[in-house]
Amino acid sequence: MDATYEEMKEALESDEAGTYPGNGLFLVPWKCDAENEDKIKEECKATIRCYPLNVNEAGMAEGKKCFYS
Repeated sequence: MDATYEEMKEALESDEAGTYPGNGLFLVPWKCDAENEDKIKEECKATIRCYPLNVNEAGMAEGKKCFYS
């Protein structure tokens, strides 16, 4: 959960996201914000995904800032 937006963008631009499981999946703190989501889609063609609850441990994002905003 320590990836920055710039690290994600760089991985996507270098096509490391082309294989699964690859660097194209990032589990990061996210503040639900439609405007920022649109900017991310425009800047690097990434989309937001929801992870199953068993992957999202209680409190894992507590005290962490959204990786984009």
